[in-house]
Amino acid sequence: MKLEKTFGETVKKLREEMQLPLREVAEALSIDTSMLGKIEKNSRKPTKQLIEKFAKFFNVSDKDLLIAFLSDTVAYQVMDEEDFASEVLKVAEKKVKYLKNKKTS
Repeated sequence: MKLEKTFGETVKKLREEMQLPLREVAEALSIDTSMLGKIEKNSRKPTKQLIEKFAKFFNVSDKDLLIAFLSDTVAYQVMDEEDFASEVLKVAEKKVKYLKNKKTS
């Protein structure tokens, strides 16, 4: 699965590949059709539980969908700071490693 697109675009592509209308997918996930439309347009964020439901419904890795979602969150946070976004991401990666080590010790 390509993860360059937004979470919403990824979900929309999966739905369209299965040739399913919004209403049918929303019903299967027990959510409102308008909510699904907003998720596909990236104007509404899904919960982790809903991401897991998407993964199960579309038969894709929940890890991949969670990565797509979390990377959107990070990208939107650093996007306004284009001049040093790459540096921020490198430091964040180091901090994640540091925090993981700190948590296990």
